[in-house]
Amino acid sequence: MNPATENTLAQPVGITLERYIMRKQAEFPYATGELSQLLRDIALAGKIVSREVNRAGLSRITGAMGEQNVQGEAQQKLDVEANIRFIRALTNGGECCAILSEENEDIIETGNPNGKYVVAMDPLDGSSNIDVNVSIGTIFSIYRRVSRVGGPSRKEDFLQGGRAQVAAGYILYGSSTMLVYTTGHGVTGFTYETSLGEFFLSHPDIKIPQQGPVFSCNEGHWFDYPEYVREFLTQCKQQRLSARYVGSLVADYHRNLFTGGIYMYPPTPKAALGKLRLLYECYPLAMLIEQAGGLAHTGAEPVLDVAPTSFHQRAPLFVGSTQLMTTLLDCVSSEALAS
Repeated sequence: MNPATENTLAQPVGITLERYIMRKQAEFPYATGELSQLLRDIALAGKIVSREVNRAGLSRITGAMGEQNVQGEAQQKLDVEANIRFIRALTNGGECCAILSEENEDIIETGNPNGKYVVAMDPLDGSSNIDVNVSIGTIFSIYRRVSRVGGPSRKEDFLQGGRAQVAAGYILYGSSTMLVYTTGHGVTGFTYETSLGEFFLSHPDIKIPQQGPVFSCNEGHWFDYPEYVREFLTQCKQQRLSARYVGSLVADYHRNLFTGGIYMYPPTPKAALGKLRLLYECYPLAMLIEQAGGLAHTGAEPVLDVAPTSFHQRAPLFVGSTQLMTTLLDCVSSEALAS
């Protein structure tokens, strides 16, 4: 066979997540294999949830359960499905001793007391959008436990603070399914190839542009936003930036990560401490954006410096390109000086 023809017929399909993790294992803080396996477990659960999301309408698992979760929010059928899938995968993998989920009030013990890690997660963020076919996602944060290996987990395992994360990431379920994560050595993206059942390396070194053309927030809350937010948004409009907001955190964040921009969920009178959950939404997305060259802030301090006090603690979130974030923080400073 002509070599040129052979090359055309057999193009390489790329590097699988499994192979990539093996190659990069030496970069992990504790390169003994457990963290590698934990990431594989999360990827496996992501594949299963991706399948369920893509056939949700046919399998009749869209819509609300008719119950509320611990957050007081309407629980969707897919919330329950995703929660079960991730808990099961992390339990069966054996490396995770305990899980903190948005859907459960207390720590979930996995029955693996020798596991060296704990995982905090939002198993399916934005699930109410599934009925209208909007992209949704899973967000996760991984810590090396501080409690005694061999014993039960303790709350201190989850309340170590954002700087103690050893890995963080999200899985986006959209036109394609993508896994994006960091272990503190940059941000890497993988795209799921459904016919082969594998995540393949598609974005080896993700960097957010320092400036971006997009701002993302719910402008319906304009009159409830602090003055510094309204001032910043006014500047964005004067500069003719585009408003892009679908109301699905992972989808909005993912777009801005690649195109450049800023995502905002400011405090309001109804949510003075913020709306998003610190441990399994703000912390992991803040770690990712810093590793990608951006910034994450609450309006009072960097997100990763916020001291955690409870499992389901909330916080404001401003996250995105450095130049836009700097402009926002200048507005914060100006308001503080004026007061």
